[in-house]
Amino acid sequence: MDPTHREPEEFGRDTDGPGDGPDHGRSQGPRPRSAKGTPGAPDFGRQTPQQARFVRLISGDYLLTVNPVDGSEVELCPPGEQPTAPVRRTAAGRADHERALAPPVPPGPPAPQLPLLERAEERERLVRLLSRGRSVRLTGPAGSGRTTLLDAVAADCADLAPDGVVRLSGYRRTATDLLYGLFEAVNEAPLYRPDRTALLEEVRRIGAVVLLDDLEFGGAALEELLDATPECAFLLATAPDVVVSGADPYLEEVLLAGLGRDASTELLEQVVERPLTEEERNWAGDLWFESEGLPLRFVQAGALLRQRDLLGAAPEAYGPGDRPAVPPFGHDGAVDGGRAPLPSLGDGAAPAALLASRLSGPARDTLRFAVALGGEVPHQAHLPALVGDTHADAALGELAGCGLLSPAGPRYRLAAGVVAQLEAAGYGEDATDRARTAAQHYAWWAGHPSVTPERAAAEADAVVAAMAQLVPGDGAGQTSAAVLLARSAAPAFAAGLHWGAWERALRIGQEAARIAGEVAEEAYFHHELGVLALLSGNPDRARAELETSIGMRGALADKSGAVAGRRALALVADRSGGPLPGALAQVGEDVPFAEPVEQATPARPMAATTQPMSPSRPDEGPTTVIARQSAPAAAPAARSGRPSVLGLARRNLVATAAGVLLAGVLGTVVVLGMTSGSDDVPGNRGVTSEQSSGEQDGGTEEDPAGDPADGSTPGSASSGGGDATPGPSGSEITPSGSGSPSTGSPGPSDKPSSDRPTSDEPSSDRPTKSSSPTKSSSPTKSESPSPTPTETETPEPTDTATEPEPTSPDTSDSASGPSSSSAAAAGPAGGPVAA
Repeated sequence: MDPTHREPEEFGRDTDGPGDGPDHGRSQGPRPRSAKGTPGAPDFGRQTPQQARFVRLISGDYLLTVNPVDGSEVELCPPGEQPTAPVRRTAAGRADHERALAPPVPPGPPAPQLPLLERAEERERLVRLLSRGRSVRLTGPAGSGRTTLLDAVAADCADLAPDGVVRLSGYRRTATDLLYGLFEAVNEAPLYRPDRTALLEEVRRIGAVVLLDDLEFGGAALEELLDATPECAFLLATAPDVVVSGADPYLEEVLLAGLGRDASTELLEQVVERPLTEEERNWAGDLWFESEGLPLRFVQAGALLRQRDLLGAAPEAYGPGDRPAVPPFGHDGAVDGGRAPLPSLGDGAAPAALLASRLSGPARDTLRFAVALGGEVPHQAHLPALVGDTHADAALGELAGCGLLSPAGPRYRLAAGVVAQLEAAGYGEDATDRARTAAQHYAWWAGHPSVTPERAAAEADAVVAAMAQLVPGDGAGQTSAAVLLARSAAPAFAAGLHWGAWERALRIGQEAARIAGEVAEEAYFHHELGVLALLSGNPDRARAELETSIGMRGALADKSGAVAGRRALALVADRSGGPLPGALAQVGEDVPFAEPVEQATPARPMAATTQPMSPSRPDEGPTTVIARQSAPAAAPAARSGRPSVLGLARRNLVATAAGVLLAGVLGTVVVLGMTSGSDDVPGNRGVTSEQSSGEQDGGTEEDPAGDPADGSTPGSASSGGGDATPGPSGSEITPSGSGSPSTGSPGPSDKPSSDRPTSDEPSSDRPTKSSSPTKSSSPTKSESPSPTPTETETPEPTDTATEPEPTSPDTSDSASGPSSSSAAAAGPAGGPVAA
């Protein structure tokens, strides 16, 4: 139901309910409701309509829920909701569908049916070619009568094809739009839009004569259209400037020229409905030469002669001021006075301004709105609201009777050349204000619950033109009005399966929202564009649009909108076969942010700072490396296991990260404490059970290391024993046999190597606190390099045979291996190291 012509049900009244009492129109308070929410009794008074209108439809393998609030939701079609196979329309069904898509009949007396003059030869040739299955291109300038000739050919070809004749309009339509239009004209499939593959399969089986008017594309797009429909014969009506070079081998071309002089004069008499005078015939001859015999010019010239007959003979009758309205047809009233002079030749060639000056006020306002909308004429049901006159719907009949309108699909638009003529006459001075008025009206109308999506889709050209005139806009509130209109009309276009208009409305709305600074609305348009790209088979574009929308909604803390965007983005990732995008882990309350996971593992630089400590304590080196590398290993594991991270709550992730960080910090503190304690406190260095026994044998309180007062080592007194004794530095000395050169004491002839530090140079690895000149200057001859504890625990004596000679150590390997610790413990020139 159209909101312009409402019925009592739309105002909250039922025809069967009480509404004539004294309390009619008053609020009756809350009403009882049934279990399902149905009102238990009629409510008197006007109710606020629900603007949110949810529609579920199927597109290919997807189930689309048009949600005007948070954005459309898309999911894979559940198993029980797959659509049934499309059903072919019968001849009666195709006729009903064609009448529903035809432009409305203008109100008022019917216009006379004009004959088809000098077109018999072209008509017969077109029918002959189409009956052979050939596609034909009908080329003619605007106003040459292409649409009238198509009507005649459609009547002749009604029984040629099994699917009959299909009428389509190519005005502002792409090849994809026309393929879907052909599918809907032949098949009956409500709330179902096949994907590209299914669409090509369906149209390939269609056998029909397709009459396509006002085609605007050619080349590869036209070749694609013809290749997709091999069983159809096309009659393409185009202007001469449309290039169709890519499809020339498929097409026969028929040129449509202007009428002859006699046929033009006859057509003028048919329009005027009376014979012409000699003066009028001469004027018609001059007009024929000027207009090249275009039928549209003679239809408009006939309207000028009718207005001349109905007006007085006063010269000021041609002025642009307020004039009495001239009825279009069937007016039998007499006109006082003589006849007005004939229009000039210039007025006859461009008669739009002169014709408009003699129309009624609502008709002239309708022309101003049409000029503001780029030539798109609003539906007659909208004219009373736009113009402000309850009888403004009759203006459409006046304009059609004057030849100022041309059919374009289910609507009308201004005829060729009329927009430029009216703009030159000043009809476009307030175009911006009228476009904003039309946008505000359409925004209310498109969101009204009584307006069906099909009705909104039929008015799509005027709606899109209204918002396009406001973007970019300099006036206050222009872009905001365009945003509001796009927000209201886009869901209706999507539900009405007019996705070409849906995409245009979304793109204009997104640009308007960007200019107006409305971030929430811009995020909505990006979301809808992403959903449309996904349904159209463009996952890369869908991913970009959805990620942009999610980022904007995350900044606005729009949880419901972000959830809808993440669901669609997850479906894009699933269908494209790629990994889950990063936007899924960055927005929302239940999904963790990606950056804190990597920042919560700062153990990598700590491992680098403790690396130089490993040579001094080889027994702690592996332990420190394992302890420090365990913490950063958690970050790659968390990053590689994204599906598990996505399932965690934010609090769980924070707790896990805090635990990892605390473990790393505690481990680092313990390791640093042990290292610093062993370096600074001599008593804590190398504390073993063997050292305790050594202290009991020869150690004193002044000499905690257990060194004898005479400078000899305890190991020199027991050369043949098998037990280990502690060395001067607290480490064990393994007794060697008589034939073991690796464990023997250096003789008096042995000299220190040049690579060893001298007695005046202290050890670089360990500081000496209580060293004396006597001990450092008297090296012990019987001291041998002390092996590591690891070598002591090895029972096989063959392990010590691989140690180098104590007289020639290799300083290049001092950073690793047991020899480094032995050389460090020996001190300068093989002597003991003072404690």
